[in-house]
Parts: sequence; structure tokens; C-alpha cells
Amino acid sequence: MKSLIKFLLFNIFFLLFLSCSQENNKEKYKIGFSQAMTTDNWRREMNKEMRVEASMHPDLNLEIKDAENHIAKQITQIEGFIEEKVDVLIVSPIQSIPITPVIEKAMNAGIPVIIIDRKIEGRNFTAYVGANNIEIGRNAAKYIISHSKGEARIIEITGQEGSSPAFERSTGFKNTLDSVPVLQITHTLRGDWEKASIKEPLSSLLDSVPAPDYIFAHNDRMAMGAWEVARSKSLEKEISIIGVDGLFGPNGGIQMVKDGLLDVTLLYPTGGSEAIKLASDLINGENIDKYNILRTVVIDSVNVGIMQNQFNKMNQQQNDIEKQQAFIESQIKTYNSQSNLIKIMIVLSLLLLALTSWSIYLVIKIKKSKRELEINHKKIIIQRNQIEDFAEKLKLSNESKINFFTALSHEFKTPLTLITSSIESISDKPEKDLRGITNETNLIINNSKRLLRLINELLDFRKLESGTFNLKPVRTKIIPFLSSITEDFRAEALKRSINLSFTANGKDTEIYVDSDMIDKVFFNILSNAFKFTPKNGSISIEVKEFENEVCIYFKDSGIGIPKEELTKIFNPYSQASNNSKPSSGLGLYITKQFVELHKGKISVSSHQGAEFKICLLKGKAHLSEYQLSEMEIETGARSEYNLPEPITSVELNEEDQGDEHAESILIIEDNIDLSGLLKSRLGKEYRIFLSDGSDGVDKALEIIPDVIICDLNLPDKTGFEICRILKNDLRTSHIPTIILTALSDPESEIKALRSGADYYITKPFSFDILMESIKSALYNREKLRYYYTNKIDQVSEEDFDSSEQSFLKELNSYIEANLRNPEFSVEELAANLGISRVQLYRKVKALLGISVNEYINAQRLGKARNLLQDSSMNISEIAYEVGYSSPGYFSTSFKNKYGVSPKHFKS
Repeated sequence: MKSLIKFLLFNIFFLLFLSCSQENNKEKYKIGFSQAMTTDNWRREMNKEMRVEASMHPDLNLEIKDAENHIAKQITQIEGFIEEKVDVLIVSPIQSIPITPVIEKAMNAGIPVIIIDRKIEGRNFTAYVGANNIEIGRNAAKYIISHSKGEARIIEITGQEGSSPAFERSTGFKNTLDSVPVLQITHTLRGDWEKASIKEPLSSLLDSVPAPDYIFAHNDRMAMGAWEVARSKSLEKEISIIGVDGLFGPNGGIQMVKDGLLDVTLLYPTGGSEAIKLASDLINGENIDKYNILRTVVIDSVNVGIMQNQFNKMNQQQNDIEKQQAFIESQIKTYNSQSNLIKIMIVLSLLLLALTSWSIYLVIKIKKSKRELEINHKKIIIQRNQIEDFAEKLKLSNESKINFFTALSHEFKTPLTLITSSIESISDKPEKDLRGITNETNLIINNSKRLLRLINELLDFRKLESGTFNLKPVRTKIIPFLSSITEDFRAEALKRSINLSFTANGKDTEIYVDSDMIDKVFFNILSNAFKFTPKNGSISIEVKEFENEVCIYFKDSGIGIPKEELTKIFNPYSQASNNSKPSSGLGLYITKQFVELHKGKISVSSHQGAEFKICLLKGKAHLSEYQLSEMEIETGARSEYNLPEPITSVELNEEDQGDEHAESILIIEDNIDLSGLLKSRLGKEYRIFLSDGSDGVDKALEIIPDVIICDLNLPDKTGFEICRILKNDLRTSHIPTIILTALSDPESEIKALRSGADYYITKPFSFDILMESIKSALYNREKLRYYYTNKIDQVSEEDFDSSEQSFLKELNSYIEANLRNPEFSVEELAANLGISRVQLYRKVKALLGISVNEYINAQRLGKARNLLQDSSMNISEIAYEVGYSSPGYFSTSFKNKYGVSPKHFKS
């Protein structure tokens, strides 16, 4: 059945195809025509005639290409036709000699070539179509001979050099005139077939010689240009102008003769229709003449009306033919479409029977295929989702690893900075002062332990990944063990005013655990709680004993963990998105692995802080695969690297700010060890203020320090944000900022400098470099102060960077507007600027090294000096003009400023 249906369908469609293709797929022959140019009506008329004639031959396909009067382009077009293997090639050469080789190439390729209008060198072509250009020249000469009355002066305007029509017309014209000696060609001008090419040379010639009796132009366009030149010199009545082409139409030569612009035009047929007829004969295998010369006619005032009427009638007939042909084509299309429709209806009737049977078969097959497709589609979706999940996990894993190594390098760099700086401090001290190095040695010890803890954390991670960790369970009283760990954090809780509580519903509960692992677990949970709990917060540890397990709850009032990240917090390299503190991202992963090695469970929740819950099983059965020890572990017997790292290793006394006249430095750093070390080293020369980052912007606005030292990784705002805020604030934009960070990548440095940082120093750093950077910043600021203090009356906003420019521009505008007001005060100026009086004082003092009052007074005296020099006002008038209530006080102030009295200065 299936094969029968296929056979019927094949035969039906084959018959339909044959019937339709008989009409539509007749063999088409291609004719390629390379037209020299289409800038003139004569050649456009040639193209039109070709298209009309080609439309009479349904088997011909005519393609016209315009060479735009470029010989190289015409050669390229002809070579393209040769590659296309056209059936007949028609060429209207631009120039004879250059075009000859490519014509010969076409002939050698077996393509018949018809040359139209202009000739080529030699006879290697199939046929030539065109008027006899020598005869055209003769006819022009004969007209002059028949109409001249004795001697006559003649100017000839030839066509483009190298063009065969120009050469032949000129030859026929001269040879004929040679027989009449009294008719002389006095001058010959060379044109390029366009009237613009001859107007200037003809105008110059007519200015220098007597007006000619005749002008013979090789085409009507140049003849029209000659008439326009003659008219411009009022010679159009004296000169008879002869043109060539004799085109019909508003701008054609016939109309020019009728309008009296030209005396004569010589009809030069385009030969378009004749060329297509020859091409059709060649395709049909008929013999044709090699030279097909078209007749030419002299058109003057005698026969111009007759010629115009004939052309009108021919044009009307041509239009009628085109309309009839269009109508016939429309009728043919209608007939073909109706015939095809009838055939299709017959075919469809036959198909209906076959399709009725086939549809049943297809329904069954489609259902089966659909089921298979659905199954394959589901498989593809599952595979695609698996690939997407894998790609996403791989991306997250790569990002996590990059973040891990970045954070880990930061973790290493901070203790290394403290260690190296402490060692530098010890090495710089005289031998007699080496006794007082407690702080430095404590920093070295504590941060060495911190590095050791980080390294051990990496080793634990490696062991867990490789599966080489071996549990060593020991009978342990868990409550005293956990209480001992809690007490190690008691001192830190007191220093930070954190309420640390520990409660348990039992005391002698014993479980089997690897004490070293569980110590790390509890220490890590408590360390995180302290890290993310602010001052005056609370941390609670509660132990609850149940029938089969012991559960420990760690609850803090810190920043908590975003709910959508609770399931990922135990993944390796993972950190919560709200955690801006540096971390390796391994602590909680190791914690979870250690708990699960004990067959325990760990979970986390977050509501107004984070709460971790660890449950460990009682008894021995769950650890039967390990060798258990009944020797009870001593409380407090813990490795020294597990001791909590002291967050405050040096006492930071905010009240002790040193010499009140020294420059001030604000240190924004969340590592209190490093803050303390910086304060102890820098406090000998500067007044030091500290911020852990949470209030860095507020402290900067309150203190207006001379220099700011800022870390990038801070708990509240990043160093980038703090730097950007302070540099964009009018009150602090002038303060030099030094970035002190563990981030050493170029991207971070560029971002910091774009945020407004002046210096970028990476950890571990040399204190000498830091000290020199501070001195350099203060020195550069002092140089500006010195310069502006000595030229205070010349200070302008252009002398500062953009932020200071805006401030000084606004400051100067308010002072200038109130200069005449003796009651104008600093408070009023500060209110207009939108800052406090103290902040205005500090800002001006930092920028200019003088007080606001001194700056206002300097502006008044500067304007007074200008008025003394450039105005006719007396001293009293000037004093009132610049805001002094007393001329005597003004004179005293002026003399103190400039060393001479206003009277002497004015004279």
C-alpha cells in the first residue's frame, strides 16, 4: 500500500511538473550589453530601443551594464560577461584601441560580438551596427557648401580623442571642405561629447578671433554648448551651428532646430533595435552582414516639422505596442495560471483518493513518531539541564577558588605585615631599648600562630580531600571541654563589651570524640561569632543533653547569613555575600567534615544573627570502625595554635593624641593589631586617630585630618567607596589618601586611583616607604599653601584640581558679592556654602594655610589695590567700596599688607 501511494504521487507530480515547465522553462538566451555611458539622452534612447526590441523576443534575456565612461570599468564588465558565457556580446566602445584586446578575447572564447556606434581596431568582431560617421561629416560639409555665399570661417568641435566616431566625422568633414578653398576650418576644438567641456575654450577663442560663420559640433550637446557661448556674446544670430544626433524629445536636436537654436542636426540613429535583431539572428543561426550601416538624414528648418511628426507617430506606435505587449503578457499569465489551476484540480482529485488511504497510515505512524520524539526530547532536555548545571557549578567552583586564593593571600599578608614591621621596629631600636619590645614580640608570636593556624587549616583541607584523615576518638567530658574553650574568649568579650554566656543542663556527660578535631570545630564556630558580632553584642553557647545525643547551640547577634545562602555556607571556598572580611572560605567546610566524621550533624539558621547547631551521638556503636581510647582527656590540653588570636594585642588609647600642633592622620583599618602598630610607629610624629571602617567617613568629616591611611577590605564600606565619598565631599576633597592593602593586582590599584587615592601601598610594606609617602603628601600640600599664601590676592580656582576649583569658585563668588558689606561674617559665608563654621575654617586652612577672615581681608585688600591703580576714587571711597567701615583702619590694614600707605601707593 505504501509503495503504491508513493508511485501514484510520483507520477502525478511528474506530470504536473512537465505541464507547468513547458510554459515557464523555455530555454533563455542571454545577451550582454556593455554601454559606454548613460549620461546623455542619445545613449538612454539606445538602451530603451534595445529593451523594447528584446521584449519582442521572449527567449532573450538582455542585461545592460553602464561603464560610466571609464575604460577600465568597461573592460572589467566585458570580462565578466565572458566568464558568464553569454550567448551574444554587444559593446559600445568608449575608446577603440584599449577595448580591442578584450573583444578579441571574447571572440576567441566563441562568443559572437556586435560592435555598436563606435568601432575598434581591426576586424576581429562578428558585426558592426552604426551610421556612417564619414558620411555624417560629409553631409555637414555639404550643408555648409550649399548655404555659404563665398568665403566662410568655420570652427570644428570634435568628440573625445581616441573615439572612432570623432575621427571619422572629422575626416569626412575636412575631406569634403578641401574641395572648396574659400571655406576654411580656422580652428578645431577638442571636446569630450559634453557641452561643459567646450564652453570655456570656445569662449576664450571667440574673444580672440573674429566670429566664425559656422560651427560644426560632433553632437547636439556640444552644439548646444556652442549656442550658449554665442548667446553670451550676442553672436547667436551671426553664427550658424550644426549638430549631430537628431534625437526626438524636449532636449533633443530636433527640438533645438525647431526652436532656432541650431541650424541643422544630422540624424544619427542609435541602432539599439537593429543590434538586438542581429543578436536574435545570430542565436537562430542565420547569416548576417558584417557591416550594418544605418541611414542618416539632414534635419533643418525645412523638414524639421515633418521629422518631428514622424517621431511623434513612431513614439505613439511604440507606446501602443508596449501597452499591447503588456496586455498580451497579462493575458498569457492569466491563461497559464488558469490552465495550471485546472491541472492542479485534476491532480488534487487524484490525490484525494490516495491521501484518504495514506492518512490512516500516517496517523498511526505520526503517533508512534511523536512518542519517540517526546522521549528523545525529554532526554535532550535532561542532558541539556545536566550540562548547564555542570557548567554553572564549574563556573561557581572556579570563582570560589579564585576568591579563596585571593582571600587567603590577604589572610597571609596581614600577619606577615605585622611580623615584618615588628622585626623592623626591633632592628631599628638601639640595644639599650631592646627591653621594651613586648608589643612587637607579642605581635610576632600571635601572628606566627595565626599563620600556623592558616597552614594547618590548609593541611586539614588537603587530608579531607584525599580521605587520609583518621579519627582518634577519646572519652571526653564534653561540657568542661567546651567551657574551657569558651573561657579562652572571655578576655576578648570583655574588651569588646560582648555578652558571652555558657549554659548546660548537665556536667558529667561523656562522649567519644577526637579532641583535636572537635577543638577546631568549636574554636572555628566561636571565632566566626566574634568576627561578625559588633561591640555591645551577645554570643551564647548552650549545651543540651538528650537520650541519644548531645547538641551544642552557638547563637550570636551579628550580621547573620542571607537565607538563600544557608545551604551553600558549608561548601569549600564559600563565603556569605554580606561578608566583607577576608577569609579562606575553608573553616566551615572543615568544621562540617569533622562533625560528619563523628557521625554527627551540623546545621545553621539565621534570624537576627546566626545560630549553629552541632549534635554528637552518645555511646560507641557509631564509631566501631575506629580504635577507641578510654583515657579521659584533660580539660585545657589543647594545641597552642588553637589558642584564639588576640584581636587587641596593644592598648589603643584614643584620648592620647600627642602634640596638638602636629599634623593629624586618620587610620581606617579593621585589623586592630595593625592599627595599633601603625599608631605606635606614627604617633611619635603625628596625631593619630583610628577607625575600624564602620565610621571612617564620619570620623574624617569630624576631624578633617591632614592625611588618611585606608584599607580596602573593610566591614561596612570598602576603601574604594570611602575614598570616593571623601574625594567628592567639599569638606574633605583636599585630604591626601594613602591606600594600604593586601590587594596587589593592577585592577584594584587602578580602581583605587580612579576613586581619588593619592598613593597605593601593598602589604607587607616597608614603614620607610609609608613614612616617606606621608611626608611627600604633606610636603606637596605645604608647597601649595606657601605659594597661595604669598599670592593670596591672585588665587583663582584654576590653580586647583576640579573639586577644589568648585569650592574656591563658590567661595570667591560669595565673597565678591558681599565685599562691600562690612558686616559680612564667616558664619554667613559658611551657611551659604552649606557647611559648618569649623569645617569651613579647616577647609580653608588646609588649602591656603590661613584663616577664613584672613582670606576675606586679603580679597578686600587685593581689590582695593586694583582700585587705587585703575580708578579715580579717593581713599575713603575705596575703603567703603571694599567693606571697611573706617578709612583709618583700611589704611592701617593696607600698609601692614603691602608695606606702604594707600596714599603713597596711589601716587
